Amino acid sequence: MPVRIFRRMFFRAIAFALLISIAYVPVTHADQHARMQGSSRASAGDEYVTAAAQLVDEALSHLGIPYRFGGTSPETGLDCSGLVLNVFRNAVGLDLPRTARQMAGLGDKISRSDLQPGDLVFFNTMRRTFSHVGIYLGDGKFVHAPSRGGKVRVESIGTRYWAKRFNGARRLIDEPTLGNASSALLTAR
Repeated sequence: MPVRIFRRMFFRAIAFALLISIAYVPVTHADQHARMQGSSRASAGDEYVTAAAQLVDEALSHLGIPYRFGGTSPETGLDCSGLVLNVFRNAVGLDLPRTARQMAGLGDKISRSDLQPGDLVFFNTMRRTFSHVGIYLGDGKFVHAPSRGGKVRVESIGTRYWAKRFNGARRLIDEPTLGNASSALLTAR
């Protein structure tokens, strides 16, 4: 069953906290059976929440991985865009471009006030726009691979350093189905 993702589903921090608590509730045998039989369809909102939760969980599983310039493998180290492309590939099956600048051309532009878990956040850290990317987690936090000598970590988007360098955000999980999203996302809007 393809996961359906609808545009502009907005959640609040409380909804995100609820999402995390629900994500860890064990599924009963009856629920598994109903899903296997196709008799139980999740609502569009539930499917969006599931995709966002998968992105957040996958991103957090990379905490502590050392930064490596040009790194695309968790085994040898990741740079900021290497982290993002691994998370999206593993969590929702999307293959993203290699660089933060290329990623910035995808999806829907969103304001900082409309950020939702799973959105990409971009920063100007090298005196050029879109030189750094991270994944928004909710509650003002994002995960990223910072720089040489650092490790993948969570930080507040509101700290003076990051707030001053914020370049914008993009929402990639907004296509009707994730199966079609791979090709649709690779076209800049």
